[in-house]
Amino acid sequence: MYNLTGKLAVVTGGAMGIGLATSKRLLKDGAIVVILDINESVLNSAIAELSPIGKVFGFICDVTDKSKVKELSEKISKEIGTVSILVNNAGTVVGGDFLDRPMEDWERTIAINLSALLYTTYAFLPAMYANDEGRIVNISSAAGLLGVPNLAVYSATKWAVYGLTESMRFEAKNRKKNGVKFSSIHPSYIAKGLFQGAKLGFLGNLIAPLLKDHDVIAKAIVESAIKRGRHSPKRPLTVGLVPRLRGILPDCWFQKLVVLLGIPDSMNGWEGRKS
Repeated sequence: MYNLTGKLAVVTGGAMGIGLATSKRLLKDGAIVVILDINESVLNSAIAELSPIGKVFGFICDVTDKSKVKELSEKISKEIGTVSILVNNAGTVVGGDFLDRPMEDWERTIAINLSALLYTTYAFLPAMYANDEGRIVNISSAAGLLGVPNLAVYSATKWAVYGLTESMRFEAKNRKKNGVKFSSIHPSYIAKGLFQGAKLGFLGNLIAPLLKDHDVIAKAIVESAIKRGRHSPKRPLTVGLVPRLRGILPDCWFQKLVVLLGIPDSMNGWEGRKS
């Protein structure tokens, strides 16, 4: 069990949603938390909320700006300490048919959901390797296990996150850095936040009901991934059926099952975060 007391954790997109809930759990377990977020007013509110719980710092940062990420990582290392935990949570959702959105929307989705993760990992991983100790947790998605219409580029980025995380896990083993662990997290739809309004069909919702809040995922991040080093926690647990069924069913059967579960229509009611 990984002891969080005194460990320095960086949470990207940490001022709201999954990031905020994760920061709370890390602080309650004795970690020191650095939140990176692009929204100054929301960041200030988060710091005010979290400060009574533990030691927390906040920095405005556009994580798609690799020079800014590098500069800030050096500042954190010099002024606060060595980062042992990185939670790559910053992300965005742009819904819609691939051809109905301008290419700029898809480029921005890739920049936030994938490129930014590369920049932060590149900045903080060397110190973890040097100490042979650390945890990197990347937020993928249930949409990183199967293709979801009206989420094509989002799904592409989350598949990439899943593959990157697994590849990095084996790279650490090849380097004999067994103290550095990599995990990807795979949430299905959450009732509130970025996926508000999205929902599976009747059968799909019976099997994988909407997650009630962001803390369900925060608990998976802290308790399963960081503390226990689990490779790819999935929430709800039934999301884990996806790779199993894909592995045993003929592809044409699996595709029919996806339709039966209501996945192709699941974004029809999508509203997203209101603010």
